[in-house]
Amino acid sequence: MSTPFPFTAVVGQDDLRLALLLNAVSPQVGGVLVRGEKGTAKSTAVRALSALMPEVDVVSGCRFSCDPAAPDPACPDGPHEAGGAGSRPARMVELPVGASEDRLVGALDIERALAEGVKAFEPGLLADAHRGILYVDEVNLLHDHLVDLLLDAAAMGASYVEREGVSVRHAARFLLVGTMNPEEGELRPQLLDRFGLTVEVAASREPDQRVEVVRRRLAYDDDPAGFAARWADEETSLRARIVAARALLPSVRLGDAALRQIAATCAAFEVDGMRADIVMARTATALAAWAGRTDVLAEDVRQAALLALPHRRRRNPFDAPGLDEDKLDDTLQEFGGDDRSEAERGEDDDPDPDPDGGGGGRPPQDGPDDAPSPGDASSEDSPAREEQAEEGRPRSSGGGEQQPVHAGEPFRTKALSVPGIGEGAAGRRSRARTEHGRTTGARRPRGALTKLHLAATVQAAAPHQRARGRSGRGLVVRRDDLRQATREGREGNLVLFVVDASGSMAARQRMTAVKGAVLSLLLDAYQRRDKVGLVTFRGKDAEVALPPTSSVDAAAARLDLLPTGGRTPLAAGLLKAQHVLRVERLRDPSRRPLLVVVTDGRATGGVEPVALASRAARLHAAEGTASIVVDCESGPVRLGLARSLAGDLGGTAVTLDELRADAIAGLVKDVQTARRAA
Repeated sequence: MSTPFPFTAVVGQDDLRLALLLNAVSPQVGGVLVRGEKGTAKSTAVRALSALMPEVDVVSGCRFSCDPAAPDPACPDGPHEAGGAGSRPARMVELPVGASEDRLVGALDIERALAEGVKAFEPGLLADAHRGILYVDEVNLLHDHLVDLLLDAAAMGASYVEREGVSVRHAARFLLVGTMNPEEGELRPQLLDRFGLTVEVAASREPDQRVEVVRRRLAYDDDPAGFAARWADEETSLRARIVAARALLPSVRLGDAALRQIAATCAAFEVDGMRADIVMARTATALAAWAGRTDVLAEDVRQAALLALPHRRRRNPFDAPGLDEDKLDDTLQEFGGDDRSEAERGEDDDPDPDPDGGGGGRPPQDGPDDAPSPGDASSEDSPAREEQAEEGRPRSSGGGEQQPVHAGEPFRTKALSVPGIGEGAAGRRSRARTEHGRTTGARRPRGALTKLHLAATVQAAAPHQRARGRSGRGLVVRRDDLRQATREGREGNLVLFVVDASGSMAARQRMTAVKGAVLSLLLDAYQRRDKVGLVTFRGKDAEVALPPTSSVDAAAARLDLLPTGGRTPLAAGLLKAQHVLRVERLRDPSRRPLLVVVTDGRATGGVEPVALASRAARLHAAEGTASIVVDCESGPVRLGLARSLAGDLGGTAVTLDELRADAIAGLVKDVQTARRAA
């Protein structure tokens, strides 16, 4: 067994260490979601925590880790007899991103259940993690239905496996830790809310601290056992502190004043539901126990708010998590009767990091401190920006680049979908054969049976009952009789945006409206679980501004910085998009693309640019790529070039006005009709 990196040897990351330790003290806090850039010791800290967890007493031979002092009466391996108890270290179980539902919750032998009435159950990872740690790296890449199952089990403390009327239940109480890199996509707000605490981590910008990180990592890699031995005393001390805090936790008193502060804080920050209040109360109680106190103080409530509320303030993927700490302090002072002096409060507002994992500092905020806000002088309505917009005219080749303009307000769009039935990743856009959805038929299983079609199975077994010597009431079922249910649901697609950023788009301040439309479609892609990509073209060439990713907020950030100017190499943009789609078909062949071209249809530069763009468009049509052209042409005289382009693509065109109006209710039908005609 490999030696884990010592928890006490982790440099910095005070809030991360504190959040993990609070959950070790009180698993009812609800787990930790660790958000941050790659290479910030997220996984290292989580794995190191497992070595600090106290040993657990278990019933010998129980696959579900029942506590001998209070065994689970519904345990599938029960009932348990007295005696036969043992102890083992707390487990840390890792859930891989590609895990199946059966691997997570366990699998039931359907054949034996039908033929013999026996609940032959093979435990899953939730059973292995009972009374330990369940670690999900890259939780944002996990399928949504698996995240739902995982969080339901964490909330209820039990896992339920249901298969056609046969059910198994077992206890599943664990410390849930998820890590994610926001650049690779966000969790839905509903799922974010199910994690008790969230911590933002980032690499230190202090050279001395970075040097110490490298020094310790190299020392550990050279001699893991020797390095761990040098930190053994600190590890033992921290483990004893966890045990003492657990013992003190039932004695901690959460007074009415602290409860009022918690309720007022959650109301002031307008968080949805009551889960935030409950999590804050449990976190504040754990903080008091961790500090060796039996009373919850205002400082505990403040720290609990910093850990429990930032991710619950997020309403859409373009919102940055975080709290206004001045507003937090004002709320606590107004409702809490904080009798500390102003000097004491000032000292506590910027505490020194606690080497034992005290944390309490300000969570890192997304983006630089000097980023302009929409109301700053750099926003689109400033005099300088208006002057630049007035200069927005088609320019000579490659020149006349203008500063980026901000996007208009996003709006709700109607559903766009890819025609036909796919087999891609679960989502909410296009029809697909999926593991979840309405049952449409049955087939013989390929590999392990996951969703039994009971009627088809009985129908297949019925003609053979006499030959199989059936004598009782039970149905004699063989493996060849089993039928897998085929189901139809929705899949996520790859939505590739091809955006015209030439000088003609900048004219008449059109780009603000164009960016607002693309932002609206990006928000729709987020809600429908799509991957997104961004290709832009202007001047002499096209570029991939964002390779296909699940992070729509990354796409929104690139869109906001998109400059305009120069000629319109439309053919280059379409050919670049074709290359991106060809590569993605090799990487993810089951995910079907939807091409969204945002342009006025003009093509300039080179020899016969319009004819060249038409030929590039027909290449997409020949490959069967579903497409939409968002026609950005405006003014009293319209050339209809975008609609001609849509015809070459085998898709349909819609204007900016139609995109935000109810008039596009029939757009999906138009896309399908155009594709069939092509």
